[in-house]
Parts: sequence; C-alpha cells; structure tokens
Amino acid sequence: MYFLGIDFGTSGARSCVIDAEGAIVAEDTRDFGTLEDYERAGIWREALWDLVAALPPAIRTQLSDIALDGTSGTVLACDEELSPRHPPLLYNDDRATEEAALIAKTATPGHPAAAVTSGLAKLLWLKKRLGLTGARLYLNQADWLSGLLTGRVGMTDYHNALKMGLDLDELKWPAWVDYLADVDYLPVPIAPGARLATVSRPRARYLGINPGCMVHAGTTDSIAAFLAAGISQSGDAVTSLGSTLVLKLLSDTRVESTEHGVYSHWFGSRWLAGGASNAGGAVLRQFFDDRTLSALSETIDPTVASPLDYLPLPRTGERFPVNDPQLAPRLTPRPADDADFLHGLLESLARIEARGYGLLAELGATPVGRIDTAGGGAQNPAWTRIRQRLLGVPVARAAHTEAAYGAALLARDGQQRFASIPPEPAAYN
Repeated sequence: MYFLGIDFGTSGARSCVIDAEGAIVAEDTRDFGTLEDYERAGIWREALWDLVAALPPAIRTQLSDIALDGTSGTVLACDEELSPRHPPLLYNDDRATEEAALIAKTATPGHPAAAVTSGLAKLLWLKKRLGLTGARLYLNQADWLSGLLTGRVGMTDYHNALKMGLDLDELKWPAWVDYLADVDYLPVPIAPGARLATVSRPRARYLGINPGCMVHAGTTDSIAAFLAAGISQSGDAVTSLGSTLVLKLLSDTRVESTEHGVYSHWFGSRWLAGGASNAGGAVLRQFFDDRTLSALSETIDPTVASPLDYLPLPRTGERFPVNDPQLAPRLTPRPADDADFLHGLLESLARIEARGYGLLAELGATPVGRIDTAGGGAQNPAWTRIRQRLLGVPVARAAHTEAAYGAALLARDGQQRFASIPPEPAAYN
C-alpha cells in the first residue's frame, strides 16, 4: 500500500510516494520552464499525468491515496468540464486593485482576502471580465488538479480557501463573500485531508493505477512543506526557501494584518501564522545558475555581515512583511566581485526573514524558538549560517525538505492530522 503526494510550485511539480511507515519509495520532478500565461493550465495538467504515469507499475497498482498541494491564491475560472475559460491568475498576480479595495470595504476587518493578490480579488476580477455565464466555478490550483483526477469538482480545503474569504471561526463562506461573489460559484470548504472521491474509472485505467485509489482534499505548498518538516511544538517554524520566501510559525494565538501581509491558517487546535514574500530564489536565479550559486557560496564568510543592503524583489510589488504592490526592487550598487554581490543578496533575504518573524511576535504570535528550512535554499550552508546569525535562534535543514513529502503524509493520514474546531476567535490587527 502506497501514498502519493504531488507538489505544484512556481517552477515545477514534484511527486513523492511513501509507504505506511513514511519511508520514501519513489520521487520524481517535472520542470515547467518558461511559460506563457495561456500555457500554464495545460502544462500543469500534463505534469500531473506524467508524474502519476511515470510511477513503477508495482507502485501504481498498489496506490491507496493521493493528495496534492498548490500555490496559495492561484485561481482558475472553469466550466463544468474543468476547462479553464481564462489563463490562471497566479499567487502573486496583483492586477485586481479595484476588487481588493471593494473587499476591504466589505470584509471582516483585517481578513487576508482584502489583499490585492488574494484569491477572492482574482475571482472578482475574472467574473467582471467573463460575465455571469463565462465560468461556472472558480477553483484554487489544488482544487482543479484534484478534480482532474476524480472527475468531480466543487470542494476546496480550508487552507486554500482562506484567501478566497473563508470565515475561520465558522469554517464556511461568510455572508459578505456571498454578497460579493455568490457562493454558488465557489467550491465548498472542507478539512484538508478529507476524502474527496476515488480516481475516476477512465482516469484510473488511463494511468494504470488502482481504481480504488482515494483522492483527498489538499493544502497549500507552504503548509505541505510544514507538514513535511514534522514540527509539533508551538514556537517552531518552517521557512520555505524556494522561488519565494514563505514563513510558517506554529502559534497558540491567531494573528492577522492586511497591512503587513500576515495571516493565520487553521491548524486544528492551533494556528499557522506567517506570510509570503515575493523575494526569494527567483531573484538569485536572475543573476546566477545553480552551479555558480554553489561555487560562489563556498567563498562567502557567513560570520561577517555584508555592508550591502538590497531589496531583492524579482519585480515591483511585495506581499510580506509589508504589503505594498508598488514597492520597487533595490539591487544596486552591484560590486565587481560576484561573491560579494551574492553575499549581499543572501544577507538581505535573511533580513526579510528576520523582520518577518519579529513582526509575527509583535502582532501577538508565539515567539519563534527554532526554524527548520525547506526548499532549494535549505541546501546552502552559507545562507543557513547567515540566517542563524541574524535570526538568533537555531536554524536547521528540515528532515524532509520537499512539500511533496508533506502532501504524501496528508494522503496517508487524511484529516486526522487536524482537529475539527478552531481554538479561539481572531486577534485582528
């Protein structure tokens, strides 16, 4: 019996198969490369089929459960057959400025759906342009991918639903979301890991997998990375160092601040407080390939502070620890020595991370006590030591650094990983 998790990130998709004890028995990746907007949905669909079909036959025929994660706030407008009616709007798309302003006037104060990059803002932007009959359902990326497997649509997990306006006290769409968007166009929120349906018979035959394989409600990519790390103590955190920089802190207190891009996800009896910066590995790859990054990092002395102070954004716009769609990158002056330049970039990224955790504590979250690291940046020892110097708490590489492993755990354990009732009302800021 095997359990499959698939992670859909910014630059590619990754699969991980585990057995009942949590041991990894197969892993695979698909790189998206450079995509035009109109290509994205097709490439995601192709990657899903490829990753499942590429599993060894002995695993496919004994596949028991599947769960997927996707980038938070990535929205698709679909017809009843799950065909997109518009190119997907990605997690960092900030075009819905008018819609975000309308949400801010209507929503519960401080709700993360009021951000210009929220799923709800994108939904309203799409509805305005597609009209009432242009699409029948608006889905998060993980919802859409799971629907491709089952042939059934209409459900989303609480984690992906948050930026679409989920009421975390009631775990359902509030009246103000119905007023703005009409919940008939939205999927029904359910617990992450809950059973959705078995893989459809035609799809199971096509992929050669066990026809009784169950698909579970998924989660976001950063929460899947948190699950992979195996953290269980309040004050422990996971920083995902991928294309973007994402912080997740296990907190006894729920905190949210639209001004700072801070929000808390329902996590059973506690909360996952954090935020997602647009800064991250995508900026590094604008200047260096992986081999050069590794070679230059070995020449950096992480015990010495860099005098360079950058704002390493890939383009204009930041989400956390300040929510400002007009914030411009600052990547000058660039020294002649590439190692000095990289040192400045890594140190500036670490400052964003340190400011993020400090901000969470200021807002009332449980103070961070240790940080596990996931994503590609977890493999860079120099960056780890720079981060530990600035963060002032133990920093280590997570035992499992890939979000796909966390999705596989969700497939194995289902919603048992989460309690059914949130612990307390919000502490909005």
